[in-house]
Amino acid sequence: MREFLDKRPFLPLRITLSSGQVVTVEHPENVLITKTKLVVVYPKEDIVSVSPLLHIANVEYSEMIQTN
Repeated sequence: MREFLDKRPFLPLRITLSSGQVVTVEHPENVLITKTKLVVVYPKEDIVSVSPLLHIANVEYSEMIQTN
């Protein structure tokens, strides 16, 4: 996970959880990784997403996602 966040220049991420929920990361400054959790803050919406690291099923760069 950290290698995705440390990439420079940073590329936005799309994280899919085991539940199917998708968490997007547009800025690495909005992410905190603890020993067991991924915390993503969306300051404009005043939302905080907390997800167990064990539930991360897939991580991909948003720009690589093809939209149809």
